[in-house]
Amino acid sequence: MPVRINPSILAADFVNLERDLNSIQTADLVHVDVMDNHFVPNLTFGPQMVGRIQDVSPVPLDVHLMISDADRWAPGYAELGAYSVTFHAEAAENPVALARRLREIGARAGIAVKPGTAIEPYLELLPEFDQVLVMTVEPGFGGQSFMPEVMPKLGLLRDAAARQGLDVWLQVDGGISADTIGIAAEAGANTFVAGSSVYNSNGDPTENIAALRAAAEQHSH
Repeated sequence: MPVRINPSILAADFVNLERDLNSIQTADLVHVDVMDNHFVPNLTFGPQMVGRIQDVSPVPLDVHLMISDADRWAPGYAELGAYSVTFHAEAAENPVALARRLREIGARAGIAVKPGTAIEPYLELLPEFDQVLVMTVEPGFGGQSFMPEVMPKLGLLRDAAARQGLDVWLQVDGGISADTIGIAAEAGANTFVAGSSVYNSNGDPTENIAALRAAAEQHSH
């Protein structure tokens, strides 16, 4: 199963964002965290900024919406041209209808769950989604520690996808490093969001991406 590494620009230098986007051209997608200071206690990018990132990024956008009222706002990010748009299950009134709308516009549709949200209600809905994001930290801030206790969700998702014959990307976000990526890959993840381990650790971002990819491939199924 292919391994995807999606660096989070939350860890990039915002003053030199175009430079930092160009430094991760070996990544699969660039992860863009949209926070509204309501669903989560932090504020990052809005549609105008994401649109400009879309204009200049050499890598397709993997937009993660940590915002309230996703049913209203998520389609606009698909309309900007994002390759993938993920909204939170906790912030959507009708996740299936929203996912179908995102697909109609032309984006991959993703659904995300917080660490405390059960995954079981979504297992039979997997055909409606292209990606499921299991948060491995509480959403809202970068630099948090990886939560291994959410790994059983990935096993349930992996088994449900296999049972239904689906190619659903299983993504993890939060605390992903060379030390933790193997744990998530072993549990069933195949798509990895990495922020500080790409941008803030020693070495070139390209080298860090390669090291993360190699570590994940050793444990992927």
